[in-house]
Amino acid sequence: MVAPELFLEASAIHAWYGSSHVLHGIDLAIHRGQTVGLLGRNGMGKSTLIRTLLGHVAQREGHIAVLGADLSRARPHEMARRGVAYVPEGRGVFPNLTVRENLVMAARTPAQAGRPAARGWDMARVLQTFPRLAERMGHLGSQLSGGEQQMLSIGRALMTQPELIILDEATEGLAPLIVAEIWRVIASIRDDGIATLIVDRDYRKVLAHSDHALVLQKGRVVLAGAAQDLADSAELAAFLGV
Repeated sequence: MVAPELFLEASAIHAWYGSSHVLHGIDLAIHRGQTVGLLGRNGMGKSTLIRTLLGHVAQREGHIAVLGADLSRARPHEMARRGVAYVPEGRGVFPNLTVRENLVMAARTPAQAGRPAARGWDMARVLQTFPRLAERMGHLGSQLSGGEQQMLSIGRALMTQPELIILDEATEGLAPLIVAEIWRVIASIRDDGIATLIVDRDYRKVLAHSDHALVLQKGRVVLAGAAQDLADSAELAAFLGV
């Protein structure tokens, strides 16, 4: 069987905030349609790695490529144009825009993204996935609950027709029923063939929804492998402190 095409490849990634050296030579590969879990305790560099891949961290070194194109010094909007969508920790909803405006502001058609129309995410499909948003189309982002804001953030990312969607703590601070709904949608995204990079505190859920996973400790990869193999690893428990 032919392996899926390599979509994003990062090698020897270093990053700094001022004089603080946060990432130390990280390698990461994500193939088309693959889900990768990024694990580690708080403060180990997970969000910094994501921000570095997206071009938000100016002090960085290493090689980053999307479909073979060198994007090591790309800015965030250039990564977005290459099909990388981001659901940030804290949701990033525009509080003074309505739900509809939040959704359409960055929307692209499948044709613009070079995707088959049958696999595209238009307004109707997003609202079918998140019925609550359909009931709140005229509400401002600031008027939504935390769970509704997270649905909106994911829906907006999907309407860019991404090849890779990065989810940073997508279930943080949400009620259990909403958390279950978010994981259901993450599974649907995976089934749709969109590659996913997931950061979440519930490491068991991350591993259950991932093909591959890696663990960071103090800005270095200390464990990596097939998600199923890591699920019951004593090493994983030690690194996560569980």
